[in-house]
Amino acid sequence: MQPLDDARLMRYARHILLDELGIEGQEKLLAASVLIVGAGGLGSPVALYLAAAGVGHIVLVDDDVVELGNLQRQILHTTATLGRPKAQSGLEAIRALNPDVQVEAQVERLDDTRLLELVGRVDLVMDCTDNFATRHAINRACVAKSRPLVSGAAIRFSGQVSVYDFRQPESPCYHCLFPESESARELRCATTGVLGPLLGMVGSVQAAEAIKLIVGMGEPLVGRLLSVDALQMQWHTVRFKRDPACLVCGHRPHAPVACSGG
Repeated sequence: MQPLDDARLMRYARHILLDELGIEGQEKLLAASVLIVGAGGLGSPVALYLAAAGVGHIVLVDDDVVELGNLQRQILHTTATLGRPKAQSGLEAIRALNPDVQVEAQVERLDDTRLLELVGRVDLVMDCTDNFATRHAINRACVAKSRPLVSGAAIRFSGQVSVYDFRQPESPCYHCLFPESESARELRCATTGVLGPLLGMVGSVQAAEAIKLIVGMGEPLVGRLLSVDALQMQWHTVRFKRDPACLVCGHRPHAPVACSGG
């Protein structure tokens, strides 16, 4: 664990002043490892806020490169990094913001084996992807490795966030809420558009939920789907339960599962 020297006490002072977080919580952040899958519109605010918060080790995964059309919303990247791998561009942005953070850039499309390996190495997983197939693959890996998952999505003017914490025996998984189906209709930003700041709103909520999970404070969005309509600026919460017949998590025992980085 990195010691809280004078420079770190100054950098993280506004967190340390929070009674719910304090020095102990900041030390937990410094000791934590987080996997961020996707360095685009959601991954950008997630990566920047977790790096700013002092999360000690971030693994950033994306197989895409920075394009001009990304810059309307993907604030991790700049005009100067056009054509560069997003994971590498993100690594440089994180290091520029907070050199305390150890960052790994993985420029690859993860298969199930590789996903299981990376999920098993970290304390927490952030799903910042944009398609159902990848979200379900991440969910399966997190269930298999008993790692908490913070998942976000945004399209047009609508966004949503939920937390799946498999340390809690009654926590649903992503499949409980959105069962995998070949007939599911999928919308993409490239064809339907998305309001740029909406990604910041959803990604910021994801980052806040991650910090709460790492520190162990507040009430994370477990069993709750938080949705936002940015056009009307209305937020809604829907509660849902674990499906005991779920094909992904239905086999989990009804007992607490410890979570620690591998």
